[in-house]
Amino acid sequence: MMTQIILLHGAIGSSHQLDSLKENLTKKFEVHSLNFEGHGGRPINGSYSIDRFVQNVIDFMATNQLQTAMFFGYSMGGYVALKLAAHHPEKVISIATLGTKFNWNPESAAAEVKMLNPLLIEAKIPKFAEQLKATHAPLDWKEVLKGTAEMMVNLGDGASLSDDEIRSTQVPVLIGIGDLDQMVSIDESKRVADLLPNASLKIYEGFPHPIDRVDISILANEIKLLL
Repeated sequence: MMTQIILLHGAIGSSHQLDSLKENLTKKFEVHSLNFEGHGGRPINGSYSIDRFVQNVIDFMATNQLQTAMFFGYSMGGYVALKLAAHHPEKVISIATLGTKFNWNPESAAAEVKMLNPLLIEAKIPKFAEQLKATHAPLDWKEVLKGTAEMMVNLGDGASLSDDEIRSTQVPVLIGIGDLDQMVSIDESKRVADLLPNASLKIYEGFPHPIDRVDISILANEIKLLL
C-alpha cells in the first residue's frame, strides 16, 4: 500500500497551487489535497485562523479514513502542518515545508498585511487581482485578503507557534527555504529547524517564494527522500 501524503496550500491560494507537485508525486505516494476554509471557493464559517485550518485537515482525514499521513505544506500550509504535529502527533508521519514564515510579531505582521491591500493589487498588479478572483470564486477575493490579514495580525499579536510547541514536535521535519525568497528569511527557517528535535534545513538554490516559479522536480525529489 502506498504511503499517504497530504498537500497543504498557502495563504490566499488554493489546492490548485500544488497540482504540478501532486503530479510529480503520484508514482511514489497516494496524494491528497484540500482547500482550507475561505479558499478556492470553499465558504468559511467564522474567522481565518491556523487552528481552524488544522481542524480542516483533521476533518479531511476523518472523511477520507486516513489514520496518518505525510505532509507537505507550502508557506502557510507548512505552518498548519507543524501546528497539527504539535497537538496531534499520531496523525503525522513526517512534514516537508517550503517558504513557511515563522517570524511573527506586530512589525512583521504589519509588513505582510501591507501586501494584502486589494486596492493596491488592483491598481499595480491587475492580472494578480483577476487570478485571485478566479481562484476564490464564488467567494469575494477581497474578503479572502481581509480575513487573511486579520489572521496575520493575530499571529503577530501572540497566536503564533510557541517555542515549546515547536520543541514538542518529534516527527521528522524538513524545513525548506529558497535562497531567493523575499518573504521568509533563511535565519528564521534555521532557527525553527534548530528548535525541532528531528529536523533538517534545506536551502533551495534559485527558489523564490512563489511556488509556481520553483523547480517542482527538485522539490518533489526532496519530499520523496523523507519516506
